Amino acid sequence: MSDRVKATVAAIPVSYRESVETAVPPREVVKTVSEPIVSRLVAMLDAAAILGTGILSIEWSISSIDWRLLGLVVLLGTVLGINFLHLAGAYRFARFSHIDSSVGRVLTGWLATLAILFAATRPIEPVIATDRPWIAIWFLGGLSLLVAIRIALHQQIRRWAGQGRLDQIVAIVGAGPIAQRLLRSLRASRSTNLRIVGVYDDATHLPQRCMGHPILGTVEDLVHDVRRMGIATILVAMPLSNDRMLVETLNRLSLVPADVRLCPDDFGLQLGTVQVSHLAGLTFLNVIDRPLRDWSWIAKVIEDRLLSALILALISPLLVAVAVLIKLDSPGPIFFRQKRYGFNNDLIEVVKFRTMHHAEADVDAEQLTRRNDPRITRIGSFLRRTSIDELPQFLNVLRGEMSIVGPRPHALRAKAGTLLYQEAVKYYDARHRMKPGITGWAQINGWRGETDTIEQIRKRVEHDLYYIENWSVSLDLRIIAQTVLGGFTGRHAF
Repeated sequence: MSDRVKATVAAIPVSYRESVETAVPPREVVKTVSEPIVSRLVAMLDAAAILGTGILSIEWSISSIDWRLLGLVVLLGTVLGINFLHLAGAYRFARFSHIDSSVGRVLTGWLATLAILFAATRPIEPVIATDRPWIAIWFLGGLSLLVAIRIALHQQIRRWAGQGRLDQIVAIVGAGPIAQRLLRSLRASRSTNLRIVGVYDDATHLPQRCMGHPILGTVEDLVHDVRRMGIATILVAMPLSNDRMLVETLNRLSLVPADVRLCPDDFGLQLGTVQVSHLAGLTFLNVIDRPLRDWSWIAKVIEDRLLSALILALISPLLVAVAVLIKLDSPGPIFFRQKRYGFNNDLIEVVKFRTMHHAEADVDAEQLTRRNDPRITRIGSFLRRTSIDELPQFLNVLRGEMSIVGPRPHALRAKAGTLLYQEAVKYYDARHRMKPGITGWAQINGWRGETDTIEQIRKRVEHDLYYIENWSVSLDLRIIAQTVLGGFTGRHAF
């Protein structure tokens, strides 16, 4: 377990600033376009265009040459084409908005491909001497499609720009000399897609503005504004030598799904090897990354949607049988719906099979269930022991509110002993940086069921944060497999 995870779940009870009554409801935020995803998709379209026009040119031409030989030439040309287009800078996102530059780089890369292809196939005399026209058709057809892709992409880029989806929404932490120097540098860079929402600082007696930008509040206010405004990047411009204040600031910023970058001062420039990011021509130290981004986010979405659809199809007879048993066992609805905290502290409605008598349902989980709880129905006791009551949550996964694997969503008023979870564990909200899951790392390691003590919820959160820091598709598949083989039941399930 990493030191940062252990520090995050340190046993220091704190008051929970945002109570349930003042929780901010989910708000639609304009999603920023992912540059790596767009660039990779364009490369995939280019590969399809080159390969497709090559195959069609062979079909249209009349040739006595073995089609398998020509197919190898087309495959070689596709591989060379993508590599030379990459070397020509055809996949740099910044070029896509300039149609002349974008088309010019495509032409350069495709001409280089043709030249190398001719040199590589020169020993194969029939391909060059007899069937040169099919290669010309391939070259012209491929170039036409590559240019068409750039024209369509240029139009899409303009639409995204009009919708504000290309803007990088940034907040600045700190209003002192380092922040002022940073803001001057950002202004001098004249970056068109950088939108600074404001400055945040915990100091007192601050002016209303810093270098022309409004000072919107403290770091705690920033945590809430990230959730409301969709802030993707936080630039911390504080003295790195003040390590106590800096660590406290970074711990609070670890609660939200945003990239946190340090603006190096004189001390920061003396640090050893660290990963860096470049923004508006400036260099920042990477300290916190969003858990899922770009292709890892897509992999998680595909995993959730495909597996949940497959699992629902397989267990549908079981779901129908359970629904019938619930109706026969006690009066009331089949499903129980409960508000819980989801990704980025947004409230979601979790769906479960009803396991309690309808009149005694505890919507806010004011009282956690205990062994031999009289509120639980006969069929409900079995459903809880086997965790079958959780199966309808695959519908939440299909709706995009949950994942199959992730930190379990907790009810709004859930308590450890006499304290709300948010009061029992410092920086508890850090577990909400990923979508909640039906099962998770904590569950397969035995941390499930009731939480009589503060230590139980701390261990659960500690495991949740370990999962967030070490996420991978293989880890998800491992957790799913362990859940299927033995994680549905246990001494803490009742």
